[in-house]
Amino acid sequence: MLFALIKKELLALIRDVHGLVALFLMPVLFIIIMSLALKDVYSPVIKSLHYIVDNRDNGQLADTLLTEWEKRHGKPQASSASWPDEVRSGKLSYALVIEKDFSKELVAEQPGSGKQLRLITDPGLESSVFSANNAEMIMIASELRAQALLAETRMSQLRMPQRLARPENNPSSRAPGVNVSVSAQALVGAERFAAGSRPTAVQQNVPAWLVFGMFFVVASLANLFLQERQCGALARLASLGVPTSMMIWSKALPYLAINGLQAALMLAVGVWLMPLLGGDALSLTGIHWGALLLVLLAVSMAAIGMALALASMVRTHAQASAVGPTVNILMAAIGGVMVPKFVMPEFMQRLAEFSPMDWGLEGMLAVLLRGSDMVGVLLPAAKLMSFATLMIIIAVLFFRRRAN
Repeated sequence: MLFALIKKELLALIRDVHGLVALFLMPVLFIIIMSLALKDVYSPVIKSLHYIVDNRDNGQLADTLLTEWEKRHGKPQASSASWPDEVRSGKLSYALVIEKDFSKELVAEQPGSGKQLRLITDPGLESSVFSANNAEMIMIASELRAQALLAETRMSQLRMPQRLARPENNPSSRAPGVNVSVSAQALVGAERFAAGSRPTAVQQNVPAWLVFGMFFVVASLANLFLQERQCGALARLASLGVPTSMMIWSKALPYLAINGLQAALMLAVGVWLMPLLGGDALSLTGIHWGALLLVLLAVSMAAIGMALALASMVRTHAQASAVGPTVNILMAAIGGVMVPKFVMPEFMQRLAEFSPMDWGLEGMLAVLLRGSDMVGVLLPAAKLMSFATLMIIIAVLFFRRRAN
């Protein structure tokens, strides 16, 4: 009996070609994608960030600083008057702004209180990268100040009598008016374009896994569809003249409500539960609720459309249990849910733009981090709704065939 049952299971598995493809292809694709996505995770990601320079100082020290910065970070993007909007929207990672008095203030005895070198970043820039760039900017400015003061001190020594040219023993040999103990940090500042607080791991993970959770309705919907088809319920409804569109929407609307509950629950976890567990709180202060609802609706429609399309195409429960979750995991791996886009190499970031989960995640981050309004989320919402429309059309075509 045991061997007969094993034989039966093996025959069923061999005949389920789609299930076998998912079982073997999914781990291979997952290994490839994750390996590529994490290729640069152990090397500095700051070199791949797009940035712009706004140099308002014509001094030599400003040029020297930019030369040193380019050695470490690569060439900046072409200058544009609209760089604040590009940084705020995430098209540029940061802007390096050098004020007109930078060179003069850097070698002054008492630098002024105003920031002469500013790093203005995208609100969604990862905190460790933000801190690393800020620290590196302070370090370069401090080195330039020390070199400039040393050069000025040497020139002063050459003008002094030989008996006074011993700086290590004669403090008065320093250039007059210069205090080398003053740090360049007073001239350097870093800030974000943001409507709320600085981004945290919670602000990245809550929207990411919220999008992932919405798309995971595919398994539940597919299994329900198969049960109705196998028991003949769909055929009976079709014979009674129930329109296919009505049957489609009768399945989609309940899942819209489910996705709404998912979103409310996961946002509540970020706002109230995470602080109780010792984590950072998700800030919803000042966000545009209309834009958030639009993104959530678009994500939900895209998820349900894909679930309906896959449910209409699969033939067995094994396929439904394997294909749907596999597609979700691959989209999450590519789309910045499992691996944030900022640690991916350039070509993987370009690949991520083809994932519907990336569209949803970018829309969520635009609202939660960048304070975007309805206009700011129209593009990701339009992509998601177009994807949903395509998936629903595919679902209707296959649904009619299966129901008949």
